[in-house]
Amino acid sequence: MIEPQADAPRQAPSESHPDDILTRRRLWQLGAATALTAGAAALLPAGATAALPTTSRTAQEYFDRAAELAGDNPVLKGFVRALTAGNVPPRPPAPAPLRIFDNVAVLSVGWVSATAILTSRGIILVDALNTPEEAAQFIVPGLRDLGADPSTIRYVVVTHGHLDHFGGAQYLADQYGARVMMAPADWDLLATTSPANAPTRDLDIADGQRLTLGDTTVTLHHTPGHTPGTVSPTFPVRRQGRRHTAMLWGGTNPPAATANKELYLSSALAFASRMRRAGVDVELSNHAFADYGLERMEELRNEPGSPKNPFVMGTAGTQRLMKVIENMLRGRIALDQEGATTTPAITAATGTHTTACC
Repeated sequence: MIEPQADAPRQAPSESHPDDILTRRRLWQLGAATALTAGAAALLPAGATAALPTTSRTAQEYFDRAAELAGDNPVLKGFVRALTAGNVPPRPPAPAPLRIFDNVAVLSVGWVSATAILTSRGIILVDALNTPEEAAQFIVPGLRDLGADPSTIRYVVVTHGHLDHFGGAQYLADQYGARVMMAPADWDLLATTSPANAPTRDLDIADGQRLTLGDTTVTLHHTPGHTPGTVSPTFPVRRQGRRHTAMLWGGTNPPAATANKELYLSSALAFASRMRRAGVDVELSNHAFADYGLERMEELRNEPGSPKNPFVMGTAGTQRLMKVIENMLRGRIALDQEGATTTPAITAATGTHTTACC
């Protein structure tokens, strides 16, 4: 059952004192300012405000702050590297499928992953790899190897409209009757670009929508920036009797245009606030090279009975992650404004990075 969740109602404004009534000139000024940001604001999550970057620091100062926040934490350092201009995503080999929580499995080809949320009434799959062939080769047998039935995939939630995330979605819809979900803006993106293996338009994701299947409710948040319709879910997870709340950041690589980086920054700030309210203490990624996820999978695989799960970062840890992302984005925006063309010195990565992935 798909259960939309409305944002909390805003408090009605109190009556204005006559001295507080706006003059026509002030109204014109507000209207002019609004026109400058209307395009970006229309894509923000409900209740979010545009977070224009500050200009008091240089790009390098923001990058240095991100590196300082990351410290020696490999997860946070991974995000610093992944968000650095010019970073080239690695292509690691595919790991064996793994349940990283009792109700969460990762099915990966190495550089991109699908995440299966296992409920009492079937599976909610987040992303579907690159192609129908990969879905057939990695998702279907991977679920079976972990004791889950792929025919019970009820929903495929596509985090954004890039091939490496939707490529196998239509195959799973055709094979098992799964419903494919995406934000309207990225359904529109696929309609205008007509990429190979694009799924037939099915269900729209509303910002803040609650998707309930059996004993599990996943909340889907609009976090535009990487693409116009990027979605980041939060959901409950459990392991060894302990319950946690997970997030999965829907799109990693910052876009080329400065205005879209500013939109990405606004989404990150709004999502961090929602994470705080939800008590998110687990970080997951659909690109496990970006967050030390492949290494953490192997830690779990090598110590299956360990009471410590490396994906549990604590609420302070996940908020620190979002501060790293914020500072990297502010640095990337400042870099654009400075007109710099060189890669920041905080990593040694070189080369180009396409926005059609990650």
